[in-house]
Amino acid sequence: MKRKPTLPTSPPIRGSEPLDCLIEAVLAMRSPDELRAFLEDLCTPAELEAIADRWRVVPLLLQGTAYREIHDRTGVSVTTVGRIARCLDLGAGGYRLAAERVLGDIKASPN
Repeated sequence: MKRKPTLPTSPPIRGSEPLDCLIEAVLAMRSPDELRAFLEDLCTPAELEAIADRWRVVPLLLQGTAYREIHDRTGVSVTTVGRIARCLDLGAGGYRLAAERVLGDIKASPN
């Protein structure tokens, strides 16, 4: 497990937590091209692919698509689809908020 330093290694940007600093950096990007460049520098190609795949699953879950069909259509494992579904139901609300803003009026079908 990665140890957290007891003293800051650099001056904090608004928040003292590393996640706060990352959020600040993401919010500082002013265009899709800037955000793409930042993400490409920040993440490995495999990490970006995994993140993009997770996002691809969200609208399918909100439309009520079965896990196995999502796997067949996207190649994302059924286990990962289940994790994303759990986040949609019990998570912090980020997937739903982003879906509302980006995808519009997709509503979950009753199961």
